[in-house]
Amino acid sequence: MDYDEVAALRRHSPAWRLLRADHAPLVVSFLGRVFVDDNVRSLPLARLSDLLDDTLHVLNDRLGAGTFPRPAKSYLDDWAGPEAGWLRTYYPPGSDEAHVDATPALEKAVAWVRSLPQRSFIGTESRLNTAVELLRQIVVGSQADPQLRLNELLQRRAALDEEIERLRRGEVVVMEPAAVRDRYQQFAGTALGLLSDLREVEDNFRFLDRTLRERIATFDGSKGELLEEVLADRRAIAESDQGRTFRAFYDFLLSARRQEEFQQLLAQVQHLDVVAGAAEGAALDPRLRRIHHAWLEAGERTQMTVRVLSEQLRRFLDERAWLENRRVLDVLRSIESSALAVREHAAGAPGTEVDAGAPAVVLPMERPLFTPRPPLALDSTLTVRGEGGEAEDVDVAALFAQSSVDTTRLAVAVRRALQQRGQVALADVVAVAPLRQGLAEVLAYFALDDAGFERVFDPRVREQVHWDGSDGQRRRADLPRLVFVRRGAPAGAGRGGAGVGGAAAGAAAQEEGRG
Repeated sequence: MDYDEVAALRRHSPAWRLLRADHAPLVVSFLGRVFVDDNVRSLPLARLSDLLDDTLHVLNDRLGAGTFPRPAKSYLDDWAGPEAGWLRTYYPPGSDEAHVDATPALEKAVAWVRSLPQRSFIGTESRLNTAVELLRQIVVGSQADPQLRLNELLQRRAALDEEIERLRRGEVVVMEPAAVRDRYQQFAGTALGLLSDLREVEDNFRFLDRTLRERIATFDGSKGELLEEVLADRRAIAESDQGRTFRAFYDFLLSARRQEEFQQLLAQVQHLDVVAGAAEGAALDPRLRRIHHAWLEAGERTQMTVRVLSEQLRRFLDERAWLENRRVLDVLRSIESSALAVREHAAGAPGTEVDAGAPAVVLPMERPLFTPRPPLALDSTLTVRGEGGEAEDVDVAALFAQSSVDTTRLAVAVRRALQQRGQVALADVVAVAPLRQGLAEVLAYFALDDAGFERVFDPRVREQVHWDGSDGQRRRADLPRLVFVRRGAPAGAGRGGAGVGGAAAGAAAQEEGRG
């Protein structure tokens, strides 16, 4: 970096302004604890003001009454102002209460301050192995020659066969405690760094959303030109390197199998004595116990920002269509006014009076004669007379032979399945609690609304649900994937159908016989 670049960062970077601020220790410690340590992505402004007021009261008692003389709300307004840029104030959809979120600049400043203290243990071996493995993946993955890739796989298989033979001979090489701490330290840094990266990715998408809104508000061309430009930008976002890597990362979060594997590996590692008893702060960080849930929540907020782009585009289309319809009506009214003005011209004025656009021909015999209606006798009794004249009872059982799906029973089945794990797919629920009422019960699962869990849809993944029909035939429904997530664990794609179009899930189901 040259001098001018560093000088520009010193003048314009919010993170640099935070480190030079008079109350930098208060900002870093308080906001870092609330938003970074607790992984809070959104907090009501009133709640944050109460927390800061308690903190200021404790600091004034310990450091002196005049250390922080201003009220908490005044400090928060300064930190969220354009001169600082450490907090973002906004109104969530459907809410009139202001909420606050941290900016990527705050995350960067907190991470830099935390890197200043001297560490008692610094691992280097795992990072070197990671660097070499990444280079190997790049070289092998970029090879188009199948023989070269086959040779690489054969070498890896030979190494695995050699290791298997050593284990069969009883030669077990256990990783040293220092190597375990080294790798766990790298895992902790990477896992926590992902949360900061996701906040920055969300901020980048929000910047694109703001740019799109400004372009729509100031665009003077035709609707077709703007649509072409907006859709090109939308495709560029999805097909960019950042968009592709985020989509692969989010697909991993939505995979129940890979999440279960990650949870098992994390639990086994954290129960190791060398990790549980480590003195390094990162090894004891409680956020790592539920880091995958924090990833899921951060990814969902990023997905919500992307959905705002689509909603803004739809709103633009609706507004433009309404404006064009209104313009058509104005043109029609102008034509009507001109026609009335021509009709009221004097007789000597130029023009021709036309009685009708075409002659009306009506033949006398085309008109039908009057036909009186016969009287109609109505009998509202339910008694039916038999052949012998005796009264017979009417079978009204068909009026009550209506079926309804018990959603309470379905919710109980979902909650029972969520007792063992944080999320479960619809196919797993049906495997434990078979369907009794066929496709109607499948559709009821898509409309469940329960306080104990949430629904997450992924239209890009298909799954099949089977049941036995009333005729003994085996039925199958092919539909988008539905995952139930226990309350307390962040939901996936679009809560309550947010992000992935829950309304289309039922329409995509197809029922077919076994044959």
